Amino acid sequence: MDMVYYQKHKKPLFRRRSNLVKLLQAGLDVFGISGIFYALLLRRLGEVTPDETILLLILALIMLICYEYFGMYRSNANIVNKTAMLFRVWSISFMGFISAIFLTHQGDDYSGVFLLELYLVGFLAQMAFHATVKLVHHQLVRHSNQTSQALIVGDCPLAEHLRHKISSNLWMGEQVVGLVSLSATSAPAENDLASKTMGGVSDLPRLVDEYGVDVVYVVTPLALAGVLGEIYPRLMDKYVTIHWIPDIFSLRLVNHAVTELAGIPVLTLSETPLIGLNRLAKLIEDRVLSFLILLLIAPLLLIIAVLIKLDSPGPIFYRQKRAGWNGKIFRIWKFRSMYVQPEGETGQIVKQAEKDDPRVTRVGRFIRKTSLDELPQIFNVLLGDMSLVGPRPHAIQHDTEYSQRISDYFARHHIKPGITGLAQVRGLRGETKEISLMMRRVESDIEYINQWSIWLDIWILLRTIKVFSGKNAY
Repeated sequence: MDMVYYQKHKKPLFRRRSNLVKLLQAGLDVFGISGIFYALLLRRLGEVTPDETILLLILALIMLICYEYFGMYRSNANIVNKTAMLFRVWSISFMGFISAIFLTHQGDDYSGVFLLELYLVGFLAQMAFHATVKLVHHQLVRHSNQTSQALIVGDCPLAEHLRHKISSNLWMGEQVVGLVSLSATSAPAENDLASKTMGGVSDLPRLVDEYGVDVVYVVTPLALAGVLGEIYPRLMDKYVTIHWIPDIFSLRLVNHAVTELAGIPVLTLSETPLIGLNRLAKLIEDRVLSFLILLLIAPLLLIIAVLIKLDSPGPIFYRQKRAGWNGKIFRIWKFRSMYVQPEGETGQIVKQAEKDDPRVTRVGRFIRKTSLDELPQIFNVLLGDMSLVGPRPHAIQHDTEYSQRISDYFARHHIKPGITGLAQVRGLRGETKEISLMMRRVESDIEYINQWSIWLDIWILLRTIKVFSGKNAY
């Protein structure tokens, strides 16, 4: 099996998972401060001008940037440490707001009393918001049946300590199924059920399937960190979140860049970039841009549909099963570019198009060369199955084939598949006669996932216009 190596990415490896609760918290902070800002202004002036609304938007932007940078919504600290952190980050944001006031020459419009009220009332309100959200979340988790199943891999005392911490923090929404030994095989222990050893590393795929595991924590002493090379490939096609927890407590740590789970340092090995605000941003990008693009290309879609119908008998569209985000199966839309094959000739084998392929129609040859056959996938984007930008979805049969030869192949499914992607704008499209060509595609797909941002998506979309046709597309 070949291993794909990709360029070093800029995003930090250590991070905690965001979720809708953190998105709700950010919304409460911003809208709460906005309400307080307007209430204080109306009490003082009786009206709110457009200039003051612009300043409020600046304050909201500064808050979002500072709170994200300092990890305000990624911290699981207790109430005392959370309050101290909120005080520090809110103070930094407010100083940025005051700077903006003077830079826009509006310092005379805001008295010291108004700013002091906004600062103190804003801080107290956010304290109440954070405490309320945590309390409500705790109660919802306690009464919810949608608990994530977690599996802990490790033999050291830290693994048992982690099990205890997760089990005693019900607000996390995770339930520990059991522990797995770092050895290749291990007979189940006959001790307490909650802390039993369920097997060895070789049993991981079976245990994940049997217990419906969503999260795997790998706890290793530094001397056994190499076992990750055996564990990680085994779980690549299981679409589980994988966290590595190195036992680093024997080291003298100086300004270390790790996040924590109940005081335990956590390194996430495998997780989608579309979490929290990133997921919302990607959703808005896809829905808005795809709707505008559909309006622009609607006449072109109609013309191509008529040409296909006149060129050869058969349906206008071709639909095929593909694996999307987290391996979810969906049906992809494409313009039909080949003659309809008799059922006995198609079988179960999906063959890639070749140069001068006799199956391709006259119109099909043109729309495949120019990638116009992919345009109907705009409907997949509007339905939420795909994104405008992302790794190209391959046929299910090809997923199975290449995953057996490229160990990192299934990492492509940690984000929505796209109509275009980083690999495509680099010319990596069309037939892949050699495994090295597919490895280069996977390398670009993983690089895209690690580097993802809205600006990267826009850059790829603009580049797609330049590479609308390609020599490898048949």
